[in-house]
Amino acid sequence: MRVSYFRAAFIDLAVLFLFTFIFPAHAVLPNKTLVYCSEGIPAGFDPAQFTTSVEYTVSAFTVHNRLVEFKRGSTEIGPGLAAHWDISPDGLRYTFYLRRDVKFHTTSYFRPTREFNADDVLFTFERMRNPNHPFRKAYPAPVPYFVNLGLDKEITKIEKLDLYTVRFTLKSANAPFLTNLGLAFASILSAEYADQLLKAGKASNINWWPVGTGPFVFRSYTKETEAEDALIRFDSNSKYWRPQDVQVSSLIFKIVPDAAERVRKLRRNECQIMSYPRPADFAAIEADPKLELLSQPGLNLSYLAYNVLHPPLDNVLVRRALDMAINKKAIIKATFRGREGAAQVASAPIPPALWSHDETLKDELFDLEKAKALLAEAGYPKGFTISLWTLPVQRPYNPNPRLTAEIIQADWAKIGVRAKIVTHSWGKYIKDGHDGEHDAMLIGWTGNIDPDDWFGVTLTCDAMSGLNYSKWCYPPFDALIKGARQTNDIEKRAAFYQEAQRIFNRELPFTPILHATAYQPINKNVTGFKINPLSATVFTGVSLK
Repeated sequence: MRVSYFRAAFIDLAVLFLFTFIFPAHAVLPNKTLVYCSEGIPAGFDPAQFTTSVEYTVSAFTVHNRLVEFKRGSTEIGPGLAAHWDISPDGLRYTFYLRRDVKFHTTSYFRPTREFNADDVLFTFERMRNPNHPFRKAYPAPVPYFVNLGLDKEITKIEKLDLYTVRFTLKSANAPFLTNLGLAFASILSAEYADQLLKAGKASNINWWPVGTGPFVFRSYTKETEAEDALIRFDSNSKYWRPQDVQVSSLIFKIVPDAAERVRKLRRNECQIMSYPRPADFAAIEADPKLELLSQPGLNLSYLAYNVLHPPLDNVLVRRALDMAINKKAIIKATFRGREGAAQVASAPIPPALWSHDETLKDELFDLEKAKALLAEAGYPKGFTISLWTLPVQRPYNPNPRLTAEIIQADWAKIGVRAKIVTHSWGKYIKDGHDGEHDAMLIGWTGNIDPDDWFGVTLTCDAMSGLNYSKWCYPPFDALIKGARQTNDIEKRAAFYQEAQRIFNRELPFTPILHATAYQPINKNVTGFKINPLSATVFTGVSLK
């Protein structure tokens, strides 16, 4: 079946035409500064390199755009830098017709001489796809999300048909391909800027001095001092191709790792939006007449990954024993301070809201005696010692990582397993987790509505060097995930994923712990803000009264 999006493109262009009269091409923006209190120091600004919302918020959805984009506050895909597209009847060729008159940012370190075109799309994806690409060789940064989804093998050819038309050819039909192009890693970079960096011998600057087409232009990053928070400053893009999305003149990120301090700054109006509140602060936020606590069901999962390459975690009986000895209800009650509806026990590697979730699979009950028996059967009647890594910063799916680790540590001690709690800085935690330095590791995932973004990214062999923190590679499981990608029949895809869940339930490479409600505190002077179900905070369309 041939799929075309001319109608959507026409509506999009009509809206843009109308706003041209409201916002001129070089819009005079309201003199308003929006301040966001963020929880973590970014490891860089190159979206292809990273897998977490810290970098996606500060870069992908602030500085950049993608060929297709999720509509604000939803998981629905719409036009982005591609105004419309065609998909061949066999599902192997995607032809994108690019938007014209889109300008790259002009900064103190780069002045573009041309507008966005097909060369930028080719550079963005060839750099990720081809290890021998000149820029990749000059700056051999990892591209974990792209690889985890198998796109390095799936995309066989990218062609520039003309200056504003690009065609992707795939090895096999790939049902989630279009959705995947809306994810942060697929943010379009400037080929002209990359050439400038390459000639200057400064290719790595692409990670610290970003250039995009997005609603905000990077200005500066001031590191933390004893007296001041780290600050990241952006100017609004007055030449943005979707002018209605830019409603303030500047955007500032304050890096404030302590959640209680973020709340204090929000209450003093030192920031107007903050990330990840502690449940302990919910009541105070709700009681403050100047603040509002937004919430919606989260597409997330908190889990404990077992590194199956480290004995005795290579033994499924050991993994089942450890799983059975974790009191998930106690974790939810303690970390969410008994707030009703804040979280629910997880029993599968995907949230119940996803269309292929198998409701027949039940979570193993908390049972210490049965866990002891399984350890004895596995040959460890007296237990063993392992490391238990815990997140250095709170996440929406884990508001108190240290307490979560301490509860698990105490539970495991009752079956003879001695867990040494370990933590690192955020960047080292993720890097060393990718490298498999841990035994057991608390982590989580927030994905989109397509199950492939869960199974394919966290559990396949392709993802072992990236987000598969369990280092679990099981070919029968992989075959199911690939089979699901290669059909557009929703019932067949669901059957593949449900069988994959049964394998997961039997092999248990990680323990699903909980799914959490997403909370976002804002100042009531903020207008137009929507919680992003895909975890990163998005500032398009946001203003201040």
